[in-house]
Amino acid sequence: MRSCSSWTNKAIPEEYRMIAEGLFPPEGYAKGEEPSLEQVQDFAEILGLGTDYKRVMEAVNSGKDLGGFLHSFQNNFDLLIQKTWVEKADESRKENLIEEVPDFIAKLEQKNYLKALEEFGDILEELAWLFFGAQSQKDDFAEYTFRIDTQLGLFWWYGNQLCSKRTKEWIKETDKEIHKAILFLGICYLTNF
Repeated sequence: MRSCSSWTNKAIPEEYRMIAEGLFPPEGYAKGEEPSLEQVQDFAEILGLGTDYKRVMEAVNSGKDLGGFLHSFQNNFDLLIQKTWVEKADESRKENLIEEVPDFIAKLEQKNYLKALEEFGDILEELAWLFFGAQSQKDDFAEYTFRIDTQLGLFWWYGNQLCSKRTKEWIKETDKEIHKAILFLGICYLTNF
């Protein structure tokens, strides 16, 4: 598997740093420690999707059918990928990512959120490559995306945290509500992108 670049927290604007590092501390989680659902909601707020995220999580937690939401996610994700211009050599990457989405959606429909979260970091890493090419693998990628747009930078910082080794180890340790909350945070962002 590809390794994620070592994006740093230094690029996060100071006004967002406490909220972002509350969700993913730079040193990782201490044993038995994890972020709260409120910290995930706070991060959704700074991403500009607090109301949408809250509504989706209420639906998820009450067991409502997410078919319409997941359909919107898949349609928007497919559009993002299809509208992305890539070099001819990267066309197969686009096709492979499009083919991964139905399996990912199936995991969500089966409520296999832990496995879906494990895959989501890899999906985001591949999406970053399609959007930004080799720049997405450079150490200054977070700083680069923050210069484009603060919320965009926060989202790609979040994506990097999902594919970091320490987060992947934390995800494997337990299957908790917090994992579902963190997963749907990214899904909401891409649905509204």
